Amino acid sequence: MTMLIATDPSTGEVVRQVPTATPGDVDTVLAAAEDARAQWRDRGTDGRAQVLHAVAADLRARAEELAPLMTQEMGKPITEALGEVEKAAWCAEHYAEHAAAYLAPEEIASDATRSYVQHLPLGTVLGVLPWNAPFWLALRFAAPALMAGNTGVLKHDPHVPGCAEAIADVFARALSASGAPPGVFSHLPLATEDVAAVIRDRRVQAVSFTGSSRGGAAVASVAAAAIKPAVLELGGSDPCVVLADADLDAAADTIALSRIINAGQSCIAAKRIIVEEPVHDALVGRLRDRLAALKVGDPRDPATQVGPIARADLRENLHRQVTETAAAGARVLLGGELPDGPGYYYPPTLLDDVTADMTAACEETFGPVMAVMRAADADAALAAANDTEYGLAASVWTEPGRGEAMAGRIDAGQVSVNGIVKTDPRLPSGGVKRSGYGRELGPHGIKEFVNVQQVWVGPRRG
Repeated sequence: MTMLIATDPSTGEVVRQVPTATPGDVDTVLAAAEDARAQWRDRGTDGRAQVLHAVAADLRARAEELAPLMTQEMGKPITEALGEVEKAAWCAEHYAEHAAAYLAPEEIASDATRSYVQHLPLGTVLGVLPWNAPFWLALRFAAPALMAGNTGVLKHDPHVPGCAEAIADVFARALSASGAPPGVFSHLPLATEDVAAVIRDRRVQAVSFTGSSRGGAAVASVAAAAIKPAVLELGGSDPCVVLADADLDAAADTIALSRIINAGQSCIAAKRIIVEEPVHDALVGRLRDRLAALKVGDPRDPATQVGPIARADLRENLHRQVTETAAAGARVLLGGELPDGPGYYYPPTLLDDVTADMTAACEETFGPVMAVMRAADADAALAAANDTEYGLAASVWTEPGRGEAMAGRIDAGQVSVNGIVKTDPRLPSGGVKRSGYGRELGPHGIKEFVNVQQVWVGPRRG
């Protein structure tokens, strides 16, 4: 029997083993989701909102119990883990309160007596999710999909099985309390090689995937072959452009925070810091001071700011990227060495004089590694920002009006001007190029999971 194995990245010890779903388990879950579709659809947005409000309340009430699962299975510092549970609850609450408005019928003038568009559920949506934000990403997928009237099946990352079971339990409690069928939302502990068959299953109508570009390409090819819609939120090598008129202290504070949240294991973290030449040295000094002051340590300690990398193989790959970049001529101003001792820790690392052909600029770095690049002027900085196969998010530090003008010239799904890049239930999120397609969150995200049905009504005759 294949097992999903969770390892504590602060110690390297196995903390949990869960058997993978059998073909019988898969059939049971998909059949339950199919059976629950009509009843869930017919509850309407008010009835569905009752369940999502209960999910939000349960998440908040049990935050002290749920957050440590993330700390244990993927090393998220406990203060960040508690914040993630609250953000997941907010997402559930947001869609409970706003789905009806987001999905309201749209009247469109035509030669009919009346014509309009209504938004109907597709059926069962499969969510295939990564390990780096287990609760937030689950609710980001589930809340809009369920409020649109779909049923949902969660396939979480194999390294966070405890988080996945806890999320499923939160939904099960809310569904049971409201009298809704349990098949509305279920968890399938699938082995990776079994995902394609579930996407192809006739009882699955759409798929939402968050993860690497490689994984997204595999999911997209299977979904396309089955003629099923997919939303893909993939990797990023997010540029952060700092121009000569920026507030350097504010920029340094925010850039350092962006780079080390979740030990830098975030798709939307600032990764390539592109600095206009006149302020390069001043900003680099500030960044070095802020990174050097960070506390690295046990993620269970509330004082810890940087926890471990989630897995040994991920740390090895991160260190390869640093050493290759240094060997190509970048200066290592801070960190860059593997520490001794248990666990998969990696020090905050600052690389300067990185150029576009170096590994840290070409690949997504998933860890507390900051790559600083020089730009002669704003036009050169913009060209460097777009010189990547990714297009998830970006940030610009400059005069606000100038920053807004630059945003429209950056190839990214979201741009922050003088602020941190973050996801928000109220605003759409997603990428372009190899960072994916489709949108999650906001009014745009919920419409990814609906049948946009046109209704044309002619006059009554006779």
